[in-house]
Amino acid sequence: MPETAKRWLRRQRTRTAPEPRRQQVPSAHSSQAGTGPADEEAQVIVVGAGPAGSAAAFHLARAGVDVVLLEKGTFPRDKVCGDGLTPQGVHQLVRMGIDIDAPGWTRTRGMRWVCEGRQVHIDWPRLGARPDFGLTRSRHDFDEILAGHAREAGARLHTHVKATEPVTDRAGRITGLRALAGADKQPKLYRAPVVIAADGASARTALAMGLQRDPSRQVATAARRYYRSATRTDDPYLELWADLLCSRTQRDLPGYGWIFPLGDGRVNVGLGALARRQHGSVDLRATMEQWLARLPQEWGLREENADSPWRSAALPMGFNRRPQYSRGMLLVGDSAGMVSPWSGEGIGQAMEAGEAAADIVALAMLRPTGPAREEALRQYPREIQRRWGTYYRIGNSVADLVLRRYGYRPLLNRRLMASPVLVRFLARTLTYAADETAHDAVDTVLRTLLRLVPAPDLSHGTRKP
Repeated sequence: MPETAKRWLRRQRTRTAPEPRRQQVPSAHSSQAGTGPADEEAQVIVVGAGPAGSAAAFHLARAGVDVVLLEKGTFPRDKVCGDGLTPQGVHQLVRMGIDIDAPGWTRTRGMRWVCEGRQVHIDWPRLGARPDFGLTRSRHDFDEILAGHAREAGARLHTHVKATEPVTDRAGRITGLRALAGADKQPKLYRAPVVIAADGASARTALAMGLQRDPSRQVATAARRYYRSATRTDDPYLELWADLLCSRTQRDLPGYGWIFPLGDGRVNVGLGALARRQHGSVDLRATMEQWLARLPQEWGLREENADSPWRSAALPMGFNRRPQYSRGMLLVGDSAGMVSPWSGEGIGQAMEAGEAAADIVALAMLRPTGPAREEALRQYPREIQRRWGTYYRIGNSVADLVLRRYGYRPLLNRRLMASPVLVRFLARTLTYAADETAHDAVDTVLRTLLRLVPAPDLSHGTRKP
């Protein structure tokens, strides 16, 4: 992004005056019916108030853009997640001004990998551009905090609004959304020249616009349950197990198990696994029961201490939906398959992509409707490619050639776990902690590797015929 544009955005975000402007946007011609008394207009519509959508709405509102944030559910709400944030995610919370010292946030020092009876502690790297700690917090109220922050910044947050179909002009460009609003599901039309789709793994808005998932890209499944555990709730490390076996085949799980402390008397215990083409799907519930039986009795991870139902969800990975910008619509977070193919992390990437989308849209709105604005919006997939394209391309290959077949056990062999240098390299690779301000050997090797591999083109994809 040009330096002048960055300075403009900084001035917009730090200004102390006032309410974000409410500029009326002329209605575009629609192939659907006309507007009615319940219609609502904005400069930008964001669909979905998860981490990606709330981050996008927050940064847009801070830049003075009139933005509507639509959420089909209500808050608080539950989400299937590990509830853990790496320093990348913490960095995004700080950029949004979230009070991470308030009650409910628990800091972590790093990861503890367990494999074949051995343990290795990997502290979060101390780099100049990011915090040196992670956080945990239940998704039960995490999303509510972010959405509330977007509303306080000036975004118009509407809950209980389910988008049902896009509205397009004669050229097929999205100009709004039809929705069912409120408990009585009243039809309503929302209009805007730009739509940011952040509606999660279902990607209903993207699908309705004909953007299909790439079947060659990774898809994983995660399952988790909360347990009461007095001995593990204040653990300063996120614990990950790499030597788990699938219950049916007794082959290595193509993923890992986790035990994440929440600091409130509970732990989040779960599994994440890639789909295995050769041997079918993994029975995560049976595999988890087999794993829990191995754990020490005093940890309390037994049925009588369960604090939630068993829940699972899909993890769209490795940019499995493209293009990430098309005909007035940008994809962020899970709707674009932004979960890391290396680690399964998705919250940090979703929030960062939301900010990137907001930056680009805010600048695009300064241009007149037409080719000039369109060229600005097309910078979004290029920016995503610049940030993660090569890293995800390598990760997709590693996931397909190694993780899908053998799990994480090969990456955590005895020789690697005995080498501090290799352990640091693995930690930075799994969490993508390359930093231009760092000058040690590990960071130099990682940046060199990423430069040597060409990034994929994320601006093109498969559309429904």
